[in-house]
Order: sequence, then C-alpha cells, then structure tokens
Amino acid sequence: MTISQTVVVIILLINIATFCMFWWDKEAAREGHWRIPEARLLGLALIGGSLGAVAGQQLLRHKTRKEPFRTELMQILALHIFALIAWLSSPLWKEQALALAGQLGS
Repeated sequence: MTISQTVVVIILLINIATFCMFWWDKEAAREGHWRIPEARLLGLALIGGSLGAVAGQQLLRHKTRKEPFRTELMQILALHIFALIAWLSSPLWKEQALALAGQLGS
C-alpha cells in the first residue's frame, strides 16, 4: 500500500470512528451513562474526523445546539476545508490525485 492510499484509509477510519463516538455519546446521554468528553469528540474531529463529526451531529441530532461545541466544530471543519483548498491550489495536487486514483484502480 502506498503512502497516499494509507493516508486515505486512515482519514476514512478516523471519520468512521468519530461518527461512532458521536453515536455512542448520544446513546449514553439517552441512558444516563458515562459520557464521552467534548474535548475528545473535538480532538477526533481535529485530527481528521471533521466530516464524521458533522455527519454524526446532523444525522444523530447530537450536540446541534450545544455552545461553544457547535462553533468549535465548525471552526475545525473550516480549517479542514481551508487545508483542502490549499492542497488543491498546489501545483502537485493533480499529479498526486492522478497517482492515487491509479493506485486505487489497480
């Protein structure tokens, strides 16, 4: 597996794990059990799980009105979008994207 493929798999797994943590915390809230700290949920979002966090927030209707959590999550998402735009603006992105697409197709 190449580095590009490894990065894609890691980001995908982080997003799945983040979504699952939102589900787990939602269930714990319903049942009155131990909750996952907000810092841990935001930490998972920050290390690459922002899409999983936003999906969990919206699909599960979890922490949608909780401030400052909601604002902090949106800031993390904005940071990731900015990083993606910066990467797409780099002259190497097409070469890297085509190489990754070729590797995934083989």
